[in-house]
Amino acid sequence: MTMQSLLPVVQALAQQVANQEHLDLVSVQWHTHQSPPILRVEVRHPGTDTSLDDCERMSRALESVLDATADLTCAYVLEVSSPGLSDFLTSDRDFSTFRGFPVRVTTTAPHRGKTLWEGNLVRRDEVNVYLSQKGRSLAIPRALIATVQLYTPPAEA
Repeated sequence: MTMQSLLPVVQALAQQVANQEHLDLVSVQWHTHQSPPILRVEVRHPGTDTSLDDCERMSRALESVLDATADLTCAYVLEVSSPGLSDFLTSDRDFSTFRGFPVRVTTTAPHRGKTLWEGNLVRRDEVNVYLSQKGRSLAIPRALIATVQLYTPPAEA
């Protein structure tokens, strides 16, 4: 079996361990360009910052589970970390923290004839994401939103 073919098994095990440790599993990736390959697992502590202790707990618990897995017989290095800051906003905390910052919103279908919107983030509620565009308010339905991403507007000449 290849490392990539084992990814679903490793992801399922990592999800179980993350649940037991009261952490959110963000991603599981094999980096096979290294020797030995690296299994990188990213976790987030819900509601607060992810600490080194959170990563260490997850690493120790996942290591025990992976060591007991008969399918995983090759050498690898396990790295557990937090995802760090992302420029994509997903959680209520992200939307609160970056209120007033410039964002770029993409939609899965056109809204008012466009699929790309830029403006300063005002807020998000259950129905819409609100932007300010040069002082004018814009509501974009959450059901249409593919991504909300922080961005740096080009400098004006």
